[in-house]
Amino acid sequence: MHRGTEFLGCDVAIMGGAMSWVSERSLVSAISNAGGFGVIACGAMTPELLDTEITETKARTKRPFGVNLITMHPQLSELIDVCVRHDVGHIVLAGGLPPGKAIEKIKGHGAKLMAFAPALSLAKKLMRSNVDAIVIEGMEAGGHIGPVSTTVLAQEILPHISRDIPVLIAGGIGRGEAVAAYLEMGAVGVQLGTRFVCANESIAHANFKKAFIRASARDAIPSVQIDPRLPVIPVRALKNREMENFAAKQREVAQKLDEGSIEMAEAQLQIEHYWAGALRRAVIDGDVESGSVMAGQSVGMVTREEPVADIIRELVDEAAAALESRG
Repeated sequence: MHRGTEFLGCDVAIMGGAMSWVSERSLVSAISNAGGFGVIACGAMTPELLDTEITETKARTKRPFGVNLITMHPQLSELIDVCVRHDVGHIVLAGGLPPGKAIEKIKGHGAKLMAFAPALSLAKKLMRSNVDAIVIEGMEAGGHIGPVSTTVLAQEILPHISRDIPVLIAGGIGRGEAVAAYLEMGAVGVQLGTRFVCANESIAHANFKKAFIRASARDAIPSVQIDPRLPVIPVRALKNREMENFAAKQREVAQKLDEGSIEMAEAQLQIEHYWAGALRRAVIDGDVESGSVMAGQSVGMVTREEPVADIIRELVDEAAAALESRG
């Protein structure tokens, strides 16, 4: 983990997962202040909103934090400019392979670039593109997911690249024993999202937090792709009426494609904006039935509301005990 803390500039290489509407100034600064590494979820923010969010986060912590940007965002270049103006040290690009121009821009200004690798071939491609660190996130995670589990991805990828580039593991991590296991396999740290949703410092609505505390792992299910022509990335969330609503939304977008009234890129953007709105209804408004309650399968290990510092301390103590027990 020392390699991870050196790379991130924090005390403990536990990175906060970027969760739209949840990973904002309050939670991000709390994670960084507790010794971890907070990450702002830019999501569908405009450059002006991101500018404000970074400013407000800097007012709450003097510790390092990062910003997560979505590669398909139509204003990606302008969002990178905002990060550069604020001298953000670490930028995470998610939602697809990072565009070459974005990589050049980020690296050209001295920021560390992190990206997600859902397969060994893509991890090697990212390394050739001069990405500074890689996050391996498995299907157990909340929000947008791939088809392969965290444990399989870690076994497939870590032995081949962990000596050459820092790798963090994400998806389904709820206890320190899992953190210890991934460190032993060669990871330099981990990323957790679901465990932080019910932190005292999280602005998530009380109804959203209650849904997490009541849920078990099997309640966090992936969305279903209705039309094979529409490349919808599955989303893992707690089962509710919203999952049925999303099926209807896919049919509506597919019909527009049939009619030729929108292009494929616009169809994908409509889906993303739909998720952003559905998630906001749940996180901010507390509508946990017709809103999207995105959660990872580790949700069953979220049993109470508690301070971020306690969550991080518990994870570190469990990891240390696991490593010591193995001599």
